Amino acid sequence: MTFDLAKAKILVTGGTGFLGSHIVQELRNKGAKQIVTPEFPAVDLREQSSVRQLFDIENPDLVIHLAASVGGIGANQTSPGTFFRDNMAMGLHLLEEARLHKTQKVVIAGTICAYPKFAPIPFRESDLWNGYPEETNAPYGIAKKALLVMAQAYRQEFGSNFVMLFPVNLYGPRDNFDLQTSHVIPAMIRKFHEASVRGDGAVTLWGDGTPTREFLFVGDAARGFVMAAERYDEPDPVNLGAGFEITMKDLAEKIARLMEFQGTIQWDTTKPNGQPRRMLDTSRAKERFGFQAEVGFEEGLKQTIQWFRAQSKR
Repeated sequence: MTFDLAKAKILVTGGTGFLGSHIVQELRNKGAKQIVTPEFPAVDLREQSSVRQLFDIENPDLVIHLAASVGGIGANQTSPGTFFRDNMAMGLHLLEEARLHKTQKVVIAGTICAYPKFAPIPFRESDLWNGYPEETNAPYGIAKKALLVMAQAYRQEFGSNFVMLFPVNLYGPRDNFDLQTSHVIPAMIRKFHEASVRGDGAVTLWGDGTPTREFLFVGDAARGFVMAAERYDEPDPVNLGAGFEITMKDLAEKIARLMEFQGTIQWDTTKPNGQPRRMLDTSRAKERFGFQAEVGFEEGLKQTIQWFRAQSKR
């Protein structure tokens, strides 16, 4: 059965964030009229009493749980305990209150970091438990993966309609461009921009350029989450991705070209590479609820760069 978004009260945690703002926009495009986007610190999802009060007041029909403590390799190395604690606590309290309040459906955002470090390429959902995640972000990934276990266990014991999606690395307009906490694409864009402004002859990036990553445009990801909210009601986790991989070296050269950076790219091999390869098998999303990525990678990068430049002029 299709979930009627137009009639539902929808709670989107992290709804003012990067992915969340695009999901809220997609929900409105689909006719949703009652959307609640709680913000920290007014609502602290790490505290059970705060989550319970939120559910008592709003009593949502649908929850899309996106809120997370998250960052790039550097942030994960600096705050592994914080990332584990915060993400476990938020998910634990939210799913329990959804159960107690008989929420009709919860869609949970997982992470590509949950996959084993040496999972076969492309990553299939059946590989999630076949090894330990890449060490630099394992605490975050394991915390998120534990929510899959909780969602499936609650479905089995209580009949809770909890589903979980595992999106690949996202990028696009409204991303986080803070070099201390950003992911690779916004970090590269900002570094090339600032180097051009200063007239630097080189930009230094982490690692050796050999790891591969897959990237999904945030607008496509938002569409995938909303499609799952409407159409997907099964216990199996589902990957959301675009179905390609690119090396960090090729990515850097592509972004440098699009930003007309004239200098050289240097690699700091004293810094970690992260997981060697990442690419998802995206067939389950297509089979179960008809999702396929639509925005081409270069087009998505152009839109992201255009948005960043517009913001940097303000």
